[in-house]
Amino acid sequence: MSAATPSADDVLVRLSATLSERRNADPASSYAAKLYAQGPDAILKKIGEESAELIMASKDGQAEAIVYEASDVVFHVMALLAFHGLSIEDVRRELARREGVSGIVEKAARGEK
Repeated sequence: MSAATPSADDVLVRLSATLSERRNADPASSYAAKLYAQGPDAILKKIGEESAELIMASKDGQAEAIVYEASDVVFHVMALLAFHGLSIEDVRRELARREGVSGIVEKAARGEK
C-alpha cells in the first residue's frame, strides 16, 4: 500500500466519526441524518435491502457489484452503530476478542448450537 492510499482502518474510523457527527445534523443536509431522523427501523430496512442486493450480486458472481453492495451494507451497519452511540471501534474490539477462537467454541460459550 502506498503512502497516498489510506488503510481500510483509516477509512472506517473516519466514516465512523462522520456518522457519529451526523446524529445531530439537519436531516435535509445529510443522508445519514435523514436516516437517524426516521429512526432505527429505517436503518434496519436499508440494511435488509442492501444485504439482499449483496446476495444477488454474489449469486451472479459480479465482483464489482459485490464490492459495491458490500460497501452499502457496511455503511448502513455503521450508521446503525452510530445511531446507538457505538462505533466501528466497538466492533473491532469484539473481533479482536474473538480472534484465534474457534467459531464453534465461541458460539458454544454463548449457548448457541
